[in-house]
Amino acid sequence: MDPVLLVKAIIMGIVEGLTEFLPISSTGHLILAGSLLDFNNAAGEKKAQVFEIAIQTGAILAVIWVYRQRLIDVITRLGRDAGANRFAMNVFIGFLPAVVLGLAFGKTIKAHLFAPVPVAIAFIVGAFIILWAEKLQSRSGFKPRVTDVDQMTWLDAVKVGIVQCAALIPGTSRSGATIIGAMFFGLSRRAATDFSFFLGIPTLIGAGVYSMYKERDALSMADAPLFLTGTLFSFIAAMICVRWLLRFIATHDFKGFAWYRIVFGVMILVTAQFGLIDWHE
Repeated sequence: MDPVLLVKAIIMGIVEGLTEFLPISSTGHLILAGSLLDFNNAAGEKKAQVFEIAIQTGAILAVIWVYRQRLIDVITRLGRDAGANRFAMNVFIGFLPAVVLGLAFGKTIKAHLFAPVPVAIAFIVGAFIILWAEKLQSRSGFKPRVTDVDQMTWLDAVKVGIVQCAALIPGTSRSGATIIGAMFFGLSRRAATDFSFFLGIPTLIGAGVYSMYKERDALSMADAPLFLTGTLFSFIAAMICVRWLLRFIATHDFKGFAWYRIVFGVMILVTAQFGLIDWHE
């Protein structure tokens, strides 16, 4: 395995882990990082696309580890406890819309929107939606309707599952869509973040397994070091990020992420327009 390609895999893994659960779009950052690193050409286009999805498994394993006790409790009480049954059903219900729309429109979206400039536009549009959601939550006398994921109804899960589908557009952010969408629907910032994490487990694992199965002919055992390296560093970076985010939301809102999205999106558009950086597609 080319050591330079392994270094690129490490960088891509770190980018994935740091951005997957923040409302700033991991897919968007991977597209941009891959463009700067020329990762598609180095690894091969099909292999690079599978790699970018597969390393999400490392990030979601970090969530599973952080929430391991909660997940063990649910699994061991499943079928015997109404609360555990409702929680599992809500995650399943929230997961379904992304499966249906992803299978229906995923190929078309990848063909037309997986490029730096559309990502930049999605960054900026998403930023203003975050600012709008935070403005609503900061209104005098506002109280969230749901303060814990255990209080969620199946209808809440359906709504969050539908807005998760917006993340099929690169640059939107899966975590951003689910967290901010849930806040619009009356969930507290903490409840929205927790459910976004839980919803990511079947969504990201399912996407990774499906992508690797679909492109299995383009992969071989020789690719294992590349994929394992990216996944490992994605796990490490995500572990740090998830723990930090859970502390952060206890005393902060998401406005800082919105301004980051605007600055980053404008930078991409300006550098692309004037040829300062070759954001090749």
